[in-house]
Amino acid sequence: MRKLNVILALVGFSFSMGVVAEQTMPHDVYVTDKDRIQREYDVDKERCDSLAGNAEDICEAEAKGKKEVAEADLEARYKPSRKASYEVKVVKAEADYRVAKERCDDQAGNVKDVCLEEAKAAEAAAKADAKREY
Repeated sequence: MRKLNVILALVGFSFSMGVVAEQTMPHDVYVTDKDRIQREYDVDKERCDSLAGNAEDICEAEAKGKKEVAEADLEARYKPSRKASYEVKVVKAEADYRVAKERCDDQAGNVKDVCLEEAKAAEAAAKADAKREY
């Protein structure tokens, strides 16, 4: 029984080392990239302030989406896993949907309704593809 416990402990240790070995990015690089993403977002957001109306809303949705996707991608590179890759795809689908929804606001009536339905369908398809690959 003691041999079995030792073997199980060694197997568990080897798996935990495998998880550590997957970490391909040093922490200081991770922190630097996280700061860079925030600075880029701040610049993009400031650029949006010069716009007005729906153009500003679209710009802000694009800036926020770009930031969220970059952060999810950074997390996936810092702690690689299938779940992290899946999360990147989901975040991208959600960001694309928010931008598309803002673009639909420029439309009116039935055209707007169709635009929103197409945006929602594209989001659902992207999430389904991500789930299928997960």
